[in-house]
Amino acid sequence: MAEFRWPVTYESPDDLPAIIPIFPLGGAIFFPRANLPLNIFEPRYLQMVDEAMRGHRIIGMIQPSAAGDMKPPVYGVGCAGRLTSYGETDDGRMVISLRGIARFRVAEELTAMTPYRQVRADYAPFTDDFAEIDQAEAEARFDRQGYLATLRQYLRAIQVQIDWDWVEKAPVEVLINAFAMLAPLSPQEKQALLEARTLGERTQGATTLMQLAIAEATGAGAAPGGGRVN
Repeated sequence: MAEFRWPVTYESPDDLPAIIPIFPLGGAIFFPRANLPLNIFEPRYLQMVDEAMRGHRIIGMIQPSAAGDMKPPVYGVGCAGRLTSYGETDDGRMVISLRGIARFRVAEELTAMTPYRQVRADYAPFTDDFAEIDQAEAEARFDRQGYLATLRQYLRAIQVQIDWDWVEKAPVEVLINAFAMLAPLSPQEKQALLEARTLGERTQGATTLMQLAIAEATGAGAAPGGGRVN
């Protein structure tokens, strides 16, 4: 019998199941150590959650790459999360939360007997996801002042207000990933940020997207900005 560990930790790809259910949902991405709340109401995904709760509790979030009905094509990279919160409502929905563990590449989609889809997940390209970010080192490399200046311009351009006290105190990884998850970006833009190899690349990608939005809103050239983490 495998050794029981609590709390459950995932230290390498070997700690995650090779075959996982996927939930294709446009615009919904998340990252290792991030939380994603979901409202589940389709019967096939209600069954998926119920069976995940009785098993390894791992669900893969992935975006459709094109329009489709029951089985749209999906992007090649998603993020696997552990079901950490679960509740049922009187009207038959499930309200859940996933905690991001690691990104994965779809090695193959399986022919499944279940109404929900299943894939063989390859975590090898994203082994760094299993390691905690060195927050002090990340902050030392982060041009917080430059990034926040660009963020302010961006939010003015799209006419959105946020809690600046939180923004100014948020760790680098949380701040950058929150932008990728919550900003009004296209699915393609969100996917590019999801697939960024490092936090530094994701930071630069987020900065570039903000600059483009600022330029489009003002009719000017790309705005100067910082925020790069090497």
